[in-house]
Amino acid sequence: MKFAFSTLGVPGMPTADVAVLAADTGYQGVELRVAPDEPVHPGIEMPERAAVVKEFERAGVQILAVCGYTDLAAEADEAVALREIGELLWLARDLGAPYARVFPGGGDQDSSIADATAARLLGAAAETAAGAGVKLLLETHDSHPTGEDLSRVLGPVGHLHAGALWDVLHPWLAGEDPVTTHGALAPFLGYVQVKDVASREDLTPIALGEGVVPLAECLATLTPRTWLSWEYEKRWNPQAADLPGLLVAGREHLEGLLSSLPVQPTFPTAK
Repeated sequence: MKFAFSTLGVPGMPTADVAVLAADTGYQGVELRVAPDEPVHPGIEMPERAAVVKEFERAGVQILAVCGYTDLAAEADEAVALREIGELLWLARDLGAPYARVFPGGGDQDSSIADATAARLLGAAAETAAGAGVKLLLETHDSHPTGEDLSRVLGPVGHLHAGALWDVLHPWLAGEDPVTTHGALAPFLGYVQVKDVASREDLTPIALGEGVVPLAECLATLTPRTWLSWEYEKRWNPQAADLPGLLVAGREHLEGLLSSLPVQPTFPTAK
């Protein structure tokens, strides 16, 4: 598997430094948090975008995804939401990122209404995603924390450029076991965000392996080609330890979990 981390863990760090940090700590990719208070956002012009691409190419690191904050099912102007998603997708295209992330954001709406709204916008945005050559991923989050929740949206959309981002924390918090989550998301899965916390009551980010999130059980469901990205939410938890000093041990912990898993059987290719 390949490993990435999110710039949510290194808020405000210049992209050149992020790229070097990833290379130096053995990570092959980075998720870029996309917001006005970050170095990369849809408002940067083409010369700036090209400079970011060169910084990551120089370090030999993949920009895995651009992570935006549009809520598909929110009770808001759908035209505005689609414009925001379009800007995110073209940013991903310009940066060479295969994925872009959005949220469900259904709030307290009836689930059937939130599902229908999210599916409608995701289906429309997937056409733009196809034109950009990017896969638009809906994350297990907020109103749709489980794999089964996302499958109610992704199933009806049925588009190759619409998929799922499995944030392992939220299905677990909602009481869904990893096998069930993976079973629901497998047809749509883009990549997986890993993280760890001390308990269901204390969600402050901590080093991988020091908490209670069932990482081994999640990893056991995945194929070797799946990207794993450590989303360490330092921006929202300034009291948490700094991420750079944790990165090597975090990667080694994931590698150890993967090496301890049973070897998956292989089958000869039909001729």
